[in-house]
Amino acid sequence: MGLRFTVLASGSTGNATIVQSEDAMILIDAGLSARKLEQLMKEREVEASRLDAILVTHEHSDHIKGLGAIARKYDLPVYANEATWEEMHKHVGAIGEDKRKVLPTGSSVEFGGVLGKLRAESYAISHDAAEPVGYCIYNGNTKLSLVTDLGYMSEKVKQQVIESDVLVLESNHDVDMLRVGRYPWNIKRRILGDMGHLSNDAAGEALCELMTDRTQRVYLAHLSLDHNQMDLAKLTVNSILENRGFFFKRDEFAIKGTYHDRPTEWDEVKRR
Repeated sequence: MGLRFTVLASGSTGNATIVQSEDAMILIDAGLSARKLEQLMKEREVEASRLDAILVTHEHSDHIKGLGAIARKYDLPVYANEATWEEMHKHVGAIGEDKRKVLPTGSSVEFGGVLGKLRAESYAISHDAAEPVGYCIYNGNTKLSLVTDLGYMSEKVKQQVIESDVLVLESNHDVDMLRVGRYPWNIKRRILGDMGHLSNDAAGEALCELMTDRTQRVYLAHLSLDHNQMDLAKLTVNSILENRGFFFKRDEFAIKGTYHDRPTEWDEVKRR
């Protein structure tokens, strides 16, 4: 099997991703109700009782809405850094001390055995949360990076996620759609700022610096329902790549989408 994953949901209405190896399976974020998470997992034939742990990126509701309920129901350990725990504990309810795992930013944790081991390494990002992180997930030499909820792509983040086989990359909004959209200006300013969300253009520009011969697929994620469309996001990112001289054969590289209301197909990541 190697490493495979499905983005159960992605967007302001809720975020959750399953990553699996031969003998380990983790849930990254639980930003929908426990019932909805179970429904989405069932669509991908996942039993929540088989999860080894839940990892949390930050304490915003669209990342922890169902965390407490599903962690208690299935007696799952939950990993987050101390600052995130301090902010989210009042929202997720009681989590047993033996299940409350502190994972300092920049450190890693391993799940599973030698053949099917998953290693999750956190890294700092810029977002308006207590101490938000992204995660790189490794299975042997295979690397999957989750890169969402960040206001800008810093050099440190680039260094962390470069040489990924697959990227789940934020492409939150089209700048023009956001500027003329219905949000009040203070919200627009937050989204556009360095602690907000990556635009389609910013995602494309970042990808130009992250692309290597190793990059197989990019999933555009955390799209705004009000200020973006998947076809537009793909078109913008593709145009930027082509303008920078990146031309791809269909079987060598793909830009794929994620959804706010349904899971992506299982994607098995193999080192080329």
